[in-house]
Amino acid sequence: MSAINLESLKALLKEYVTHEPHSIDLILVGGLALQAYGVHERVTVDVDGELVGDLESLLEFLRARQVPADLGENISGWSVVAMAPGYRDRTSVWHEDGSLRIRLLHPVDFVIAKLRRGTEQDLDDAQEVVNRFHLSFADIQVAADSAIQASPKDTALLTFRKIVQVFGQRISGC
Repeated sequence: MSAINLESLKALLKEYVTHEPHSIDLILVGGLALQAYGVHERVTVDVDGELVGDLESLLEFLRARQVPADLGENISGWSVVAMAPGYRDRTSVWHEDGSLRIRLLHPVDFVIAKLRRGTEQDLDDAQEVVNRFHLSFADIQVAADSAIQASPKDTALLTFRKIVQVFGQRISGC
């Protein structure tokens, strides 16, 4: 697998909407989102995001071009821990051209998305965004509490709370 960057993704998606009768509204959530936030050294080999559009058609298009993709219609459902309500409304448009729109999560929502999974790479990615946007742990805690309130009551919430707590110590230098 070779790396994919924002320009190659944009070119692929423009090709798709030019040849297919579908529009795309994609919220990036992985390494490509980090690149769009300005973390250019972050390399990724796949496309992660939430799609409004014909999911199966786009996945087939990307597979035919050997581009791995983890796409869904609801990233909040990717974990027992929900995204904080309103995350879609807080997105910003990174690129819009005709029937193609690529959006980014608000930086705090991106951090929550990463903390929901909690791998070392996710924590590194979240820390990059915290540093780049000068986010406070208080803002992250408010969003985490909102995500917890929107989530089904499950033991996974205990793990998420612990990840948030450890992340808070990590970004505070404690």
